Amino acid sequence: MLNGDFFIRVLPVVGCHWHCQSTCINVLFIRNGILYAKKAVMVKKNAALVVFSYFCIVKIILMQHIFNIFLITMSSIAVIVFVSLFFVDAGYGKFFTKKWGPSVNNKFGWILMESPVFIAMLLLWFFSDRRFDMIRLAFLFLFELHYFQRSFVFPFKIRGNSQMPLAIVLMGVLFNTMNALMQGGWIFYVSPDDYYPHDWLASPQFIIGFIVFIIGMYINIQSDDIIRNLRKPGDTKHYLPKDGFFRFVTSANYFGEFVEWVGFAVLTWSWAGAVFALWTFANLGPRAARIYERYKEEFGEELDTKKVKRMIPFIY
Repeated sequence: MLNGDFFIRVLPVVGCHWHCQSTCINVLFIRNGILYAKKAVMVKKNAALVVFSYFCIVKIILMQHIFNIFLITMSSIAVIVFVSLFFVDAGYGKFFTKKWGPSVNNKFGWILMESPVFIAMLLLWFFSDRRFDMIRLAFLFLFELHYFQRSFVFPFKIRGNSQMPLAIVLMGVLFNTMNALMQGGWIFYVSPDDYYPHDWLASPQFIIGFIVFIIGMYINIQSDDIIRNLRKPGDTKHYLPKDGFFRFVTSANYFGEFVEWVGFAVLTWSWAGAVFALWTFANLGPRAARIYERYKEEFGEELDTKKVKRMIPFIY
């Protein structure tokens, strides 16, 4: 249960208000220092309080000074994750292991993991006073274009009946929700009203960022298709991908995704976008290194280590 005094102190500060038009909850009132829902017809009391608390937390994060601390915190965690993943393999895909606990179907896991950010971003847009701002709508379209593909197209192209640890899925949901708050929070709530002038879509930042974003998305999707089609139905042999950007890196799909979010950071010209690009590399860079080492063991001299890098052509 939540202490009512906490809400008495916090809610006026963050500006949270409880509105409910339906008969789900008629009234909230405090009795003996405890916050109760007087009548819950459609929603259980505790679930309602969790949702209420979540939106209050969101409201707090979207305050300017708190948002800056949020970005610094996320950046710091990204550095910790980057170092940690050189010692611990995220147990999905090539590195799936039962040590991560219960698992779910891979297709379902990807949908469950990626769709929350798609939905959360739409909600942040819908409840914003800036939802008809054409420039911010352009940002939303590009962001949602990526996550629609990742949530509702990519999973259904996965072949086989592989599994994904539920723990990985839940960690992905947590990060994706936080990322929605970073991007949607900046775009629709925290950025100054005049930060993006009416001619922003013709600015060098947007044009360059947009081109980089589209190139990255193309490389990402193309690389996924190359990997998916390495084997014919019924074939269990492993093959070294060599087409597309796999001529330069062993994790071309990761390179494409990283390029995408660097482009997004440029076209939004925001620290929020830059932190997401940092997170993308922190998450995928160590995994790309592990894939590189596995390929060296598996394919030997077939992998030209002088020419082919891990994730970033000619560099890493």
